[in-house]
Amino acid sequence: MTTWFGLHQLFILTDGLVDETSSAKVVVVFGNKVNEDGPPSKRLKARLDKRIEIYKSGMVTQLFVSGGLGKEGHFEGNKMSEYLISKGIPKSDIHIDNNGNNTGFTAQNFIKIFPNESSVVLVSQYHHISRAKLAFRKNGVKNVYGVHAPFFEWRDFYSCTREFFAYYKYLIS
Repeated sequence: MTTWFGLHQLFILTDGLVDETSSAKVVVVFGNKVNEDGPPSKRLKARLDKRIEIYKSGMVTQLFVSGGLGKEGHFEGNKMSEYLISKGIPKSDIHIDNNGNNTGFTAQNFIKIFPNESSVVLVSQYHHISRAKLAFRKNGVKNVYGVHAPFFEWRDFYSCTREFFAYYKYLIS
């Protein structure tokens, strides 16, 4: 079990830290904590800033923001959209999903809005990329690429351990 866990952690690190560039039409950013006073947390801001960078490079033309209602009382999708608009992203290029309470729901909701989309770029923390790609592939998206947000914190040790179990839960469900 220890070897399996170690190899999977190596897989998560490699898959999550090696960014994949693509000319997919849509980039998805997964929600995360919004501060009680409304702005995105540092972690979420890093994801959004990475998304802006990808959008401005011309690689993608549409943005999909997905999250749920946080315990702070804000819909993550709405707050992410507000942030992107404040940074010059046209509102018409942003699709909001406020029912993306977890990675699986985000993938399912993406398919409802983009049923014919065969490729996508996902933006999240490095440790979440592998499971996010798995969720999108299980929902029929053939070409799934990952880009990590350049934000690291002590909590990542816990998150990497959590992702081991979460990945296999998604794999068998």
